[in-house]
Amino acid sequence: MATTIYPRQFLFLLSIFSILHKSISYPATSSSIINPAKVKQVSWKPRAFVYEGFLTDLECDHLISLAKSELKRSAVADNESGKSKLSEVRTSSGMFITKAKDPIVAGIEDKIATWTFLPKENGEDIQVLRYEHGQKYDPHYDYFSDKVNIARGGHRVATVLMYLTDVEKGGETVFPSAEELPRRKASVSHEDLSECARKGIAVKPRRGDALLFFSLYPTAVPDISSLHAGCPVIEGEKWSATKWIHVDSFDKNLEPGGNCTDQNESCGRWAALGECTKNIEYMVGSPGLPGYCRRSCKVC
Repeated sequence: MATTIYPRQFLFLLSIFSILHKSISYPATSSSIINPAKVKQVSWKPRAFVYEGFLTDLECDHLISLAKSELKRSAVADNESGKSKLSEVRTSSGMFITKAKDPIVAGIEDKIATWTFLPKENGEDIQVLRYEHGQKYDPHYDYFSDKVNIARGGHRVATVLMYLTDVEKGGETVFPSAEELPRRKASVSHEDLSECARKGIAVKPRRGDALLFFSLYPTAVPDISSLHAGCPVIEGEKWSATKWIHVDSFDKNLEPGGNCTDQNESCGRWAALGECTKNIEYMVGSPGLPGYCRRSCKVC
C-alpha cells in the first residue's frame, strides 16, 4: 500500500528523530541497527544531519563494484519538460542500482528507512556517482520544478547522500544558503576546506559517512535554504551514493488495473542503467500517457 507523508505526521516523526539520544537496536538484522549517538546536526535551515560510519567498508566497496562497469555521464532534469539532459552544471558519471538488487543493497535500503523514518517505497533507486579531478555539481535543489517528475511520488522530501570514499582535497557538499547553528562547533578546520566549501556550511566526504537533508519544510513547502552543491574534486577521486525520497510512493502503479508490459526488448537493460529516473517520460510515462517500460521500471 502506498504511504503518503502528511505535514502533521512528518512533524511528529521529526520530533522523534530529534529527541532520540540512546542506541536503538532492531531484531531484524544487524544491518538495520541505528545508533543516534553517531548522528551530528549540521544545520537547522536546511535540516541536515551527518551519520558517521553509516556504511561499512564492505557496503562501500560493494556499491562501487556494482557501478564501475555501468557508469555514464550524469544528466540533469530540464525545469520545463522534466526530461534528462546533459549540462556543464553536473559533470560526474553515474548509474542507478535497482532496489533490493541483492542482500547488501537491500540491507542498505533498510538502514536508510530506519534512520529517516520514511517508507522504502517512497525512495528512488540508489544512484552511485563518481567525481574525477575537477568534476562537480553546481548549486541546485533536489525538489522539482516540472510537472513530469512531480507526477511520480510528488516532490523529493529528503536526500541521503552516502560517501563511499575519502577525498584528499575538495569534493565537499556545501549549503551556500544555510544558516549557522548557534554555538556550532566546526567538525572540520576551515583550512581543510576548499574555496568552494568555504562559501557556506560544508560537509567533507569521509568514507562510510552519510548526509541526510530535507528539501521540504514539514508543511511540504520547498525549502530554498536546501540549495546545495558538490564542490570540484581537487585531489583524489570521489565516489558517492544517493537515495532520493519522495513525499508519496515512487513505486505505485500509475495505472491501476492496467496491463503490465514492456514495449521494447531493451527495457530491462535501460532500467538497469537508471533510465527509469533519467528518462521518466518515455520509460514510465505520465498519468495520461503510460510509458514504454513500465514493467522493468516496477511501476505496475
